[in-house]
Amino acid sequence: MSTTEQHPSPSPTRASRLRVIAAAIGDLIGRHTRGLTLANIAAQAGIIVTGGAVRLTGSGLGCSTWPQCEPGQFTPTAFGETSVHPYIEFGNRTLTFVLLVVAVLMAIGVCRTRPDLKWWGLVPALGVLGQAVVGGITVLVELHPLVVAPHMLLSLGLVWYSVRFALRYRGARGRIGVNLAPERWVSSGLLVVLLVLGALTTGAGPHSGDAEATERLALDPALIARAHALSVWAFVALLAWIGWRIRRDHSAGERDEARRAYWVLVGVTLAQGLIGYVQYFTGLPALIVGAHLLGAAVLTAAHSAFFLLDKRETLA
Repeated sequence: MSTTEQHPSPSPTRASRLRVIAAAIGDLIGRHTRGLTLANIAAQAGIIVTGGAVRLTGSGLGCSTWPQCEPGQFTPTAFGETSVHPYIEFGNRTLTFVLLVVAVLMAIGVCRTRPDLKWWGLVPALGVLGQAVVGGITVLVELHPLVVAPHMLLSLGLVWYSVRFALRYRGARGRIGVNLAPERWVSSGLLVVLLVLGALTTGAGPHSGDAEATERLALDPALIARAHALSVWAFVALLAWIGWRIRRDHSAGERDEARRAYWVLVGVTLAQGLIGYVQYFTGLPALIVGAHLLGAAVLTAAHSAFFLLDKRETLA
């Protein structure tokens, strides 16, 4: 008889039970994957708004370091004359964690329900991790505008991708009719230009994000704002041309989702332009600037839907 001590392996019953539980959780997530794709869009846009709140309230250095809030502690601690700034900055960091959870759950659901898209479903979660690193760098370099601008642009890029992915997940189809491929791609280029110029305009403006972070881009704020406005007008002109082509196209049949996406994009663009002019001529009040940041996220989302839904689809 062997005296070697035997370590019992997990019983088949226990292992089976764990597999059943894991499968049930996976099925539950899978049933809500479409909702998770929408929650991911909302959270990606929401992080832009909360990031803007951090900036506009001067809370950018409310936490002095990263990943901790203060050396030796991850959460802000109230003492003496502690202001609200650390809590605003910490709230934005917390939302990043919530966004990561949503993105991971969505990736799991996509893997369970649409294996053909499983690798694409990982992009938002990876993007959030990248954003966390860039956000930490912005704190460590004391909100230098050349780092803050890419931080916002990456978030906008994730909004654009997330909308496109959500539409692909539900099997959205393109339009039938005239080929708008050149216009769609030019509109994408103009969108990138106007968003970059918008970020540079903010980087040259008065909202640094913290009273101590006074370094701004060495650009004439009025000049860069005019360049941004010109790019918006070029975008509007292109949309007018696209609308004229769509109106003259009688081969698209009854499918109106693509037309709806176009008109949503037009409405959002005009509203965003109006907010931009109001904030400029009223001296950049924080509340209106915040509305403009939200508008940038909505505009990006609307363009993503337009870009996918107005892609030409040939009939078999």
